[in-house]
Amino acid sequence: MNKIHIARNSIQETLIVPLYGRKICSEKFPDLYSDPSANQLCNSLDYDFSELERKKNSLLYEFGALEAAMRQLDFIWEIKKYLEKYPYATIVNLGCGLDETGKFCDNGLCKFVNIDFPDVISLRNKLIPSGPREVNMSCDLKNFCWMNKLNNKDGIILFAAGVFHYFKRSEVEYLLLELSKKFKSACIIFDTVGKFGIKLVKTTLKNVNISNVNGLFYLDNPKRELNFSTNIKVSSRPYMLGYYNMKCKNIKIYHRILAKFCDSILKMNIVKIDFI
Repeated sequence: MNKIHIARNSIQETLIVPLYGRKICSEKFPDLYSDPSANQLCNSLDYDFSELERKKNSLLYEFGALEAAMRQLDFIWEIKKYLEKYPYATIVNLGCGLDETGKFCDNGLCKFVNIDFPDVISLRNKLIPSGPREVNMSCDLKNFCWMNKLNNKDGIILFAAGVFHYFKRSEVEYLLLELSKKFKSACIIFDTVGKFGIKLVKTTLKNVNISNVNGLFYLDNPKRELNFSTNIKVSSRPYMLGYYNMKCKNIKIYHRILAKFCDSILKMNIVKIDFI
């Protein structure tokens, strides 16, 4: 098979870091996390991984990969819980990139919708064949036309991994309000950081020459700050240690210390909103 070329400084290149992180986490922490498709996808790309290879054994990069894995495990837990009540539900991956979280939850009955920018969906179509119950949509999440294409007859659970950090607070609130109007009994899950955590996000964006970083979405207290509608019910759990205790082979004490720091100081959370 011909490898797919990924150009430097392209939108598609932004998908490489989380993909490679999942690959590394599978190799370093197999008792906690397994994603064989990540390795297969990396092998399908014409891309120079040498810089990432040099970084992979550093503590910060290793922990960053662990963060991505824990988020995926948290989402899988919530999605499977929702499917217990709505086995035929549609799982909607907002800002999907090359992520395949939904497929880890496949009960043979549910459906999948993956939404991202056209360039991203074009790459995804080349690398990840869609299944018979799966649809890929090219759309800007801030253009709500994608909502009109979703069928809520059997339930809907949406998730956004590392997406809303780059939205304005007003944009996230507007999106949530629109979802609450259209999809009763649905729910959405997403990750958030607090005020201190968003400062680190802003620094990262400025380092890649993205300057319009004022007003980005963060939450110090999800239940209180998202209490803007009677149509939503908000709950949250700590991101790193709220679902799994991370007590397994190759997880060191410093990993757990960093995890507690992220949960308590950076206020990293997994937020779940039920639309009622």
